Amino acid sequence: MNSNEIEIHKELKKYFGFSQFKGLQEQVITSILGKTNTFVIMPTGGGKSLCYQLPALIQEGTAIVVSPLIALMKNQVDAIRSLSSENGIAHVLNSSLTKTEIAQVKKDITSGLTKLLYVAPESLTKEEYVAFLQSVPISFVAIDEAHCISEWGHDFRPEYRNLRNIIKQLGKVPIIGLTATATPKVQEDILKNLDMSDANTFKASFNRPNLYYEVRTKTKNIESDIIRFIKQHKGKSGIIYCLSRKKVESIAEVLQVNGISAVPYHAGLDAKTRAKHQDMFLMEDVDVVVATIAFGMGIDKPDVRFVIHHDIPKSLESYYQETGRAGRDGGEGHCLAYYSYKDVEKLEKFMSGKPVAEQEIGFALLQEVVAYAETSMSRRKFLLHYFGEEFDSETGEGADMDDNVRNPKNKIEAQDQVVKLLEIVRDTKHIYKSKEIVFTLIGRINAVIKAHKTDTQSFFGTGSDHDEKYWMALLRQVLVTGYLSKDIETYGVIKITQEGLDYIKNPVSFMMSEDHEYSEADDEAIVTASKSSGTADEVLTGMLRELRKKVAKKLGVPPFVVFQDPSLEDMALKYPISITELYNIHGVGEGKAKKYGTDFVALISRYVEDNDIIRPDDLVVKSTGVNSANKLYIIQNIDRKLSLNDIASAKGLTMDALIKEMEQIVYSGTKLNIKYWIDDMLDDDQQEEIHDYFMESESDKIEDALKEFDGDYDIDELRLMRIKFISEVAN
Repeated sequence: MNSNEIEIHKELKKYFGFSQFKGLQEQVITSILGKTNTFVIMPTGGGKSLCYQLPALIQEGTAIVVSPLIALMKNQVDAIRSLSSENGIAHVLNSSLTKTEIAQVKKDITSGLTKLLYVAPESLTKEEYVAFLQSVPISFVAIDEAHCISEWGHDFRPEYRNLRNIIKQLGKVPIIGLTATATPKVQEDILKNLDMSDANTFKASFNRPNLYYEVRTKTKNIESDIIRFIKQHKGKSGIIYCLSRKKVESIAEVLQVNGISAVPYHAGLDAKTRAKHQDMFLMEDVDVVVATIAFGMGIDKPDVRFVIHHDIPKSLESYYQETGRAGRDGGEGHCLAYYSYKDVEKLEKFMSGKPVAEQEIGFALLQEVVAYAETSMSRRKFLLHYFGEEFDSETGEGADMDDNVRNPKNKIEAQDQVVKLLEIVRDTKHIYKSKEIVFTLIGRINAVIKAHKTDTQSFFGTGSDHDEKYWMALLRQVLVTGYLSKDIETYGVIKITQEGLDYIKNPVSFMMSEDHEYSEADDEAIVTASKSSGTADEVLTGMLRELRKKVAKKLGVPPFVVFQDPSLEDMALKYPISITELYNIHGVGEGKAKKYGTDFVALISRYVEDNDIIRPDDLVVKSTGVNSANKLYIIQNIDRKLSLNDIASAKGLTMDALIKEMEQIVYSGTKLNIKYWIDDMLDDDQQEEIHDYFMESESDKIEDALKEFDGDYDIDELRLMRIKFISEVAN
């Protein structure tokens, strides 16, 4: 590793507590730090946000992040604030702020405190904001959910089309576009619209190996099936998607009556109820949210363990994005969809009222969903093929996480039929979509076939020894192997590829899986996804979860802001019993360990003792000499009542950095007697007033204290008083 690489690894550990990057993150970050336009295509849960958060935290100036969802911005800002003692490190700028709040945001940006500013695209069109942003240093502009630019995306937003013009007004700043939608058409559109054809493009794999894909027949007793499934995943978080608000309400009620904690979530509920239900889900006060597909939930919850589609979605993009909300922390994620062709017909009827061009796109997308549901080949391979990615269903990562692979269907030799199919595509001269090709094979006439006079050709009906279902299934499997392809420009027209032409000349064995028969079948046994955690102690994990919930409630933050699931599992694997040992836990940086760790190590310590547990040896902590030398120097010189200014300059620290060091010392349990210093700043009444505030306050957050005292004390006075308070009361 060269020194730059070492540097960003250090920053990664410092801010996020991870010791290595995931996937393409490191290359993307290097590109951004090089001030180059960058385009990132990375699936939901692949760690997209870290790609711009880390460079923003370590660069000069403020990074602007354009995002379409207010709820999601709020989530991200909370998460970044939990990494820092400064609340102003990240801000939101949108229509929901008061004048005072806007003034605070501007102040923090001007002073260089704010590293990330989240804005809605609408806010960027306001002249006063643009004028303000022109006056401050901007490190880069990140456009999240960049597919909103494209009419071909599944979430087009007209206001996104104008972003490029506004960014140009900010001067020469690099642009980072990020999206989780990867059809080639959308990618092309984004690059063109943002005028960044020169961008470094990074496309991550769309494979989510920890997700288990399953499709079941939708029967009359679907509700009892869902209840049984949820009870087998007791206490885990999940989302159920339905197409209509009415269905959302009724499923939520059925679940509640059956003793499952669930809330409904759709656009028909007022904003207050929606926000409340979302928070209950984030805070783990309820296990399940039942939501409409139409409503993009701005939820960045890492530990969703299952996503159920009560109704099949309108496109594979939507399906991929909705299932992608499961298992973002790398833990298990079970994606279960219920399918019946009746639902598809309902959607088709619903579409027939739309303009013709939209209908065309809509039908083409829906047929892909049908193909996915009915296929008996590896669902993962099918899905990845749709996004233009090859997957080896024998050796690929997560190859067996799929109902079709675990319960394989019958296979039959279809070499001759593949040749016949390829010849028909070739001889009809690439004018037909799947339906007409199959009709030509079985000899059925429709208006399109008549118009092209295909029914007069000698090959018409040469495949009538098999039925329509057989040919449809074969066509899908041949598409995925690459002998045929679908044309992007002319929705869904089937063409033969060079590999297909070669196959006609030299055919080889082709084992075809028979498609699923979706009848009102009986319930199959549920196959749960294999658990990701190694051999974490489950009893301890449960206790740590409870504690996390309590701590989070006390601090008024979502539980995952305290520690994420993988961190708890790692604790239950390694049993850390001191704050310093906590630094070695996955996803825990020094700040987090000090901020939230005390109760956790105390609990683990008691648990280890009560159960006579032999702890693994790999927890011997290697501390970096420089830090501990600083700490020792500070402790010794405060004992000697040396001026804090002198201590700071002797170690080349700013006052802020010195106070940070002191905070870490007292939070890890060491006493610091700084009364001598505070006595020169504040009189006894003032000290008593602040002391009483911390005694009664729910949290030790400085920003809360600043609000409470409303300008009576400055930030350093309150931080030093907090150090004195923790020293006296907690240690």
